[in-house]
Amino acid sequence: MEARFLLLADVAAELNVSDSQVYHMVRSGELPAIKIGGRGQWRVERSRLEEYIQQKYAETAQWVADNPLAERETE
Repeated sequence: MEARFLLLADVAAELNVSDSQVYHMVRSGELPAIKIGGRGQWRVERSRLEEYIQQKYAETAQWVADNPLAERETE
C-alpha cells in the first residue's frame, strides 16, 4: 500500500527536480500541500501530485499546439 502523503523530498524525487524547487512550488500555491505537526512539516497528497502532473501535461500540450515547431528551410 502506497503512502497517502509524501515528503517534499519524495515529490522532488518523483518529479526529478530539487527539493528547493518543490518547496517553492508549494509555497507559491502551484502545488497543493498541507502543513502538519508542531514544526509545520509540509506534505503533498499523492492524488494531488497526480492531478498536478496531469495538469502540467495539459498545459504542455496546449503550449505545443500554440507554438508549433517551425520547419527548417532546406538549402
